[in-house]
Amino acid sequence: MKNKRDSAFTKKLMSLVMPIAFQQFMLALVSASDALMLGMISQNSLSAVSLAGQVTFIHSLLLEAMTIGLSLLAAQYWGKGDIPAVERIFAYVMKITTLISLLFTLSALLVPGLLMKIFTNDPVLIRGGSVYLRVIAVSYLLTGISQMYLCILKNSGRAGKSSMISATSVIINIFINAVLIYGLFGIPRMEIAGAALATVTARVIEVVWCVCETSRKDQVKLRAKYLLRNDIILRRDFWKYTTPVICNEIVWGTGFSMYSVIMGHLGTDAVAANSIANIVKNLAACFCMGLGNGGGIMVGNELGAGKPDTAREYGGRLCRLAVASGIVSGLILLACSPLILRVANLSTVSREYLQGMLLICAYYMIGRSVNGVTISGIFCAGGDSRFGLYCDCITMWCIIVPLGLIAAFILKLPVLAVYFVVSLDEFVKIPAVYRNYKKYRWVRDLTVKTE
Repeated sequence: MKNKRDSAFTKKLMSLVMPIAFQQFMLALVSASDALMLGMISQNSLSAVSLAGQVTFIHSLLLEAMTIGLSLLAAQYWGKGDIPAVERIFAYVMKITTLISLLFTLSALLVPGLLMKIFTNDPVLIRGGSVYLRVIAVSYLLTGISQMYLCILKNSGRAGKSSMISATSVIINIFINAVLIYGLFGIPRMEIAGAALATVTARVIEVVWCVCETSRKDQVKLRAKYLLRNDIILRRDFWKYTTPVICNEIVWGTGFSMYSVIMGHLGTDAVAANSIANIVKNLAACFCMGLGNGGGIMVGNELGAGKPDTAREYGGRLCRLAVASGIVSGLILLACSPLILRVANLSTVSREYLQGMLLICAYYMIGRSVNGVTISGIFCAGGDSRFGLYCDCITMWCIIVPLGLIAAFILKLPVLAVYFVVSLDEFVKIPAVYRNYKKYRWVRDLTVKTE
């Protein structure tokens, strides 16, 4: 019996985690290609796009909150076998996400300079970032639509297809990046604007493919009748469990953006090194993120199917895998550090900063993996979404951000010392995360009888 459970767990894990991890890796690869290609043009181009990318980062955090809310309900109703409920919650979340993304599109189009001034006071970086934001603006709306489609594919047994769509979009993005940034094949050289336009083109392809894929027979679809319907019960449940996640993402995202604000005022060398370090960190964390997303779907399916004991068992295994995943990811990052330092087109000072930052990122992976799997995966799968909000409010805004500001602007510590301080957040959370996990408040069936 144990061997059967082990086999079932491994099969589910691989069918969900590997495609999602690969999808996360490909998405992170876009940022890496932007940095590599623009870095070859100039360090200022790299830094400007990196800071402009903070707007994209905040948008992606809100999308992540919406996908977590969609996923926690869709996974449980899918496990229960209630497909109409999955389609109804999908339609409702799509409406909300489209409105949020439209606001980002309009802001990037109309006030890009104002957005850039939040992150830097350097006029060269503000100019370059403004160009990027104006061109990339429409991609926010397209991304909001495509991410909800990809989320519903993952939660309806189509994680492999979701990964294929995302990966293909990324490959197209990287190819068009090179063509437009450098002006290949007789096309005018666009540099920063080219990187933004490549992203927009890839998002158009992604949205069209998602719509075509879900229009097939026996697929979860975005139905017009549900877009116009007011599902009071599902809407109430969605906001009940998603509002803390949205607040958590805002708290965490603005706190994380404050790290960029702090580094952004320590000079262009610090900005450039921090930009590369963040990209490398995101690439190294892809399997950890896939483990959290896929593990959350697995736990949610079991809870929705009325199997709390199996869900609890899965949770324990996922936690052990999270520790191992964090260690392995950190070791891989360390092994790749010499290559990263050789490839990065940075000044001597920036290169020294980056070398120290990569060492810090290596151990950071353990905390990020453990917290990603538990807070964003296991806890949210059972509706325990408030914990992450409370945890980040205290950790980031009461401890790490104040310490970072003091270290940078009052004590005026060296750049690497400041980076070390702002990289402590994930480890500060771990004792509270462990305690909350052992209370098992996340072992709950969230489904209700629907018409």
